[in-house]
Amino acid sequence: MSKYLPLYLIVASILLFSCNGCKPQVKQDTDTNTNTSTGPDMSAVKVPTFDGDTAYSFVAKQVAFGPRVNNTKAHIECGDWMIAELKKYSDTVIVQSCKLTGFDGKILQSRNIIASINPKAVHRVMLSTHWATRPFADQDTANKKTPIDGANDGASGVGILIEVLRACKTMKLDLGVDVVMFDAEDYGSPADQEYVEDSYCLGSQYWSKHPHVPGYRADFGILLDMVGAPNATFTKEGTSMMFATSYVNYVWNIANEVGYGNYFRYDQTGGLIDDHKYVNEITGIPTIDIIHRTADTHSGFGAYWHTHQDGIKAVDKNTLKAVGQVLMYTIYRYNAHPEVLQVTQ
Repeated sequence: MSKYLPLYLIVASILLFSCNGCKPQVKQDTDTNTNTSTGPDMSAVKVPTFDGDTAYSFVAKQVAFGPRVNNTKAHIECGDWMIAELKKYSDTVIVQSCKLTGFDGKILQSRNIIASINPKAVHRVMLSTHWATRPFADQDTANKKTPIDGANDGASGVGILIEVLRACKTMKLDLGVDVVMFDAEDYGSPADQEYVEDSYCLGSQYWSKHPHVPGYRADFGILLDMVGAPNATFTKEGTSMMFATSYVNYVWNIANEVGYGNYFRYDQTGGLIDDHKYVNEITGIPTIDIIHRTADTHSGFGAYWHTHQDGIKAVDKNTLKAVGQVLMYTIYRYNAHPEVLQVTQ
């Protein structure tokens, strides 16, 4: 089993997004709800350029440290590098150190790292990803007990979000932006053992119960997970649709409008257990998941998933550019016209 499990307890509420446990069932979405072509003239909103090459360099830097597994030198060094890099492009950086307990009882020295632009702004968007890597390649056919590089599953999201912050600093922004790098997301029970409930997403569970700012609120959140594969496809994932339908539609409509519809598909796939599940359930911040889904594999994820194939070759600059530029449009359009998403979920 994996962290990406169908949410059986809520299937009755999201039958349209059910997963068959093998290949993701797909339903074509004909009701997009939020049409970005109506209302305010969004074409007049200036948006900074996201640099896919720079984002790729940030991914490669992380991979060069080696597998970033908790309680290892690579984990410590990469975390220190991230903190230093984030300080260049944000107004504040908060390091939330904590001791988390793994599925095997091991105490994991962990750090959630939060970087903010305009920390006092009322309207805020939370962008998040995870940064530590899987401690074993349990989906591989060889060397199953050794850790993976996590170039796509971890480093791609971090690389994009650091570049988003860098790009945001080049053009005035009134909106508050918080980038949250969750730790210990992938330290969950291995596939060949009995699944341990809530053993994944440890950093986001901790942050959701102990936010970096007391009473922290954001208007909405966007989680990135496995966002760098060549020709990746991002579907409307069921947990996101249940908790934050309008925000999914808003982002997907923007992506298709600005030319990235080959990545952002209007297909609907099953609900997943990922960091956004805990953010939604515990904090109530409507949060969506941009995550690579495919019908070409048994798992519904790319063939690299939780294997040693998840090296730097599993990451493509064009995909990083697509996701990053869609985030830039989302941020700056919402900055200019927050009223378009003042909706009740």
